[in-house]
Amino acid sequence: MKPLPDSAQRVADLLTAMGHDRQVVMLPETGKTSAEAAAGLGCSVAEIAKSIVFRRLSDDAAVMVVASGSNRVDEAKVAALVGPLGKADARFVRERIGYAIGGVCPIGHLGKTVMLIDQDLLELGSVWAAAGHPHAVFSLTPQQLVTMTAAPVADVALRADR
Repeated sequence: MKPLPDSAQRVADLLTAMGHDRQVVMLPETGKTSAEAAAGLGCSVAEIAKSIVFRRLSDDAAVMVVASGSNRVDEAKVAALVGPLGKADARFVRERIGYAIGGVCPIGHLGKTVMLIDQDLLELGSVWAAAGHPHAVFSLTPQQLVTMTAAPVADVALRADR
């Protein structure tokens, strides 16, 4: 078996230390978008737990929303919960979170990250999250995601009816 890239191995080691029973999987094609990851895994786009990072304006903190791949994140809803937000560029994400965009994992961050989990993920039996590399993912239940991150669950999806 081919060794994992360093960033994915770091996630695999962290998952093992947490007692997680599922392995990091390397996709043959990139999983940079939810649609690409879902196609590579043979699952629905909703089952991709995508990590979206913002920069909180008041203190420059990293704010991560782990959302269902089928949802667009409503920035106004997130800002109402954590404070005004700005864009997080690739350098900010790598420096604050520790992963490159396209492989941003919900665990193993370099520093303290303000996190929220999309309530729609809890309706699913299992989800796939990025494992530190654009080709690396791991499977977990939504409840495991909540436990691993200790993040609050919130309504963060942009909805046409609201």
